[in-house]
Amino acid sequence: MTEQELVARAKAGDQDAFEQLVLANQNKVYSLAFRMVNDREEAADLAQEAFLKAWQGLPSFQGDSSFSTWVYRLASNVCIDFLRKQKRRREVEPALSLDDQESGWTEPADWDQDPQRHLERAERGRALARALETLPDHHRQVLVLRELSGLSYQEIGQALGLDMGTVKSRIARSRLALRKILWQDGNFFDGTPSNPSKKD
Repeated sequence: MTEQELVARAKAGDQDAFEQLVLANQNKVYSLAFRMVNDREEAADLAQEAFLKAWQGLPSFQGDSSFSTWVYRLASNVCIDFLRKQKRRREVEPALSLDDQESGWTEPADWDQDPQRHLERAERGRALARALETLPDHHRQVLVLRELSGLSYQEIGQALGLDMGTVKSRIARSRLALRKILWQDGNFFDGTPSNPSKKD
């Protein structure tokens, strides 16, 4: 059954169809939330909140974008709201450790067995996470969607309600801001991994 068919059934009240949509998107939505808030438990709660909003908002979903793009926008907005509330309460420290295999921006798909390389990768991930924490919400949002989730410019535009030119300029400014932070912190590597296989 296609995504469109599942959405149509879910809009008619079919909870099983909606569950299939959740199962198809839950890992990516959780990953997006985790990368934005750096906390596994909070990420799980925020992902669940995003899907709840999706269920509640299904009657108004027009299908202008795919369901996955739409739920990405919901999840991103939920995370931004969460981060803004946290900033008002206290300064947030990155919740990452050297033992955390997910501490880098990219998944450790094929690491070498050299412990030194593990340490370097972990340190790089920590530096990137700290830098990402300091970016304004709208800069962090587009970088997470582009660099971590691998969305195209068009998909990001659909998810955030932005035109293509705005998406491109915002990503460019965000990358420059991130590089500046990394440089000032003494981390001279390029802080914006690219996804050459992702076409726009």
